[in-house]
Amino acid sequence: MGGYEREISGKPNLTFRPEHRDTTEEALARLYPARLGPCLAKIQDSKDWVTIERPGYFGKKRDELIVRWNKEHGEGNWRLVWNFGDNFLDRPASLRVYEDAYYEFLKVNPQILEWLVNTASNVYDTAPSNVRAGLSYDVQETPNAHLHDIAIRWAVLRNGESFRGNHVMQVRGPGTEGERLSPYLVPFHKPELILPDAGDVKDYGDKSKWWRKLGIPLSVEEFYQHNKQLQVRK
Repeated sequence: MGGYEREISGKPNLTFRPEHRDTTEEALARLYPARLGPCLAKIQDSKDWVTIERPGYFGKKRDELIVRWNKEHGEGNWRLVWNFGDNFLDRPASLRVYEDAYYEFLKVNPQILEWLVNTASNVYDTAPSNVRAGLSYDVQETPNAHLHDIAIRWAVLRNGESFRGNHVMQVRGPGTEGERLSPYLVPFHKPELILPDAGDVKDYGDKSKWWRKLGIPLSVEEFYQHNKQLQVRK
């Protein structure tokens, strides 16, 4: 099988090895120890926290917001969580759910999966440097977060496939080659759990809630932005 092996930045002992065909969660945990842990990890101490806003899209203001919330609430006294039914998910668990949507989408759309792996040698979102993240959601080298490129890499692997195309494909907005895999066009696999927007989802990125204008209802992006909550200690 073709493909590539890429060292995950910051974790020299972990490599992306698409030739491994066993993509069960147990097998992935053996191959990638950093992956250990339940997908839907319920935050146990939610009784000590209260939601104060639904911050929505950050855009390039991610780092600015972190500084602001540290100043307003104190470092360690605020957090971001994602509502998921009766659970509040921390960032790693929310990204596993985000990724699961891509996995399910490619699983039921084999023609898109085949097109993707035969066309692209890798994918990126905000900049070609995104490929350095490999399978780690924690490697964020651009002002805008890039998540769906990492989710796509995991989804390809979990579907037992690997990239064997001849160029790195951008998956972003209109006009990019991989737009069909942008999170505003990929349906969320648990649409009933997306919280509606009653006008209280903020838009710090000043993009006028772009996922609605460009995308489909109940998309992966809609889950990520609508269910995100800023909480502070009571």
